[in-house]
Amino acid sequence: MKNYYAVIMAGGIGSRFWPISRSAHPKQFIDILGTGKTLIQTTYERFLKIVPAENIYIVTNESYRALVKEQLPDIANNQILGEPVMRNTAPCVAYACHKINMLNPDAAIVVAPSDHLILNPERFIQDINNSLEAASKNNCLITLGIKPSRPDTGYGYIQFTDNTLENDFHKVKTFTEKPNLELAKTFVQSGEFLWNAGIFVWSAASILKAFEQYLPEMNDIFKDGASVFNTEGEH
Repeated sequence: MKNYYAVIMAGGIGSRFWPISRSAHPKQFIDILGTGKTLIQTTYERFLKIVPAENIYIVTNESYRALVKEQLPDIANNQILGEPVMRNTAPCVAYACHKINMLNPDAAIVVAPSDHLILNPERFIQDINNSLEAASKNNCLITLGIKPSRPDTGYGYIQFTDNTLENDFHKVKTFTEKPNLELAKTFVQSGEFLWNAGIFVWSAASILKAFEQYLPEMNDIFKDGASVFNTEGEH
């Protein structure tokens, strides 16, 4: 468990939930579900059951740093990664994974959004633990899929192969981002597609190798900054 890490992505502005969610106080910092806890608090508590508290990192816009500290007072400053500007998912993940790799090259990492509703937390925890174990033993990148309940154009779709690997893992065949309705209907009817949950699991070594291969220019930027990770100069 000491080699398991969680990266919670909390930098979005939540524009689709306007006017409840605003850029100065987006949805991850709001108790949208009326549970008495905000979405990021619920997500953080969920991952406390999987990884040590000191191994949870929050990647967010630098302007939300104070909000994170207010809502997650047990998080150390070094566990909050402030992005100076929004650059979507890849740089966010690269920053966190390079930083964690400097601390622990044997790390296995789960990356997840801060705003998910998980109705079966026990099954979720089991699936994440199985994925972290698999990522620790294999050079692979794992993505979680959700069995679709309807054709929906608001989600990405993952097509998977028939061959089942250990613990019900499948190889990914295709990704399709937000198809039109007719295509979504075809996907659901085929039984070969899952909704893309946007939750990923991998070892630090595997994801950094993938970044080096497929996004070398971006990866080089973070490699060049490695000397300041986990120091005062990082902020």
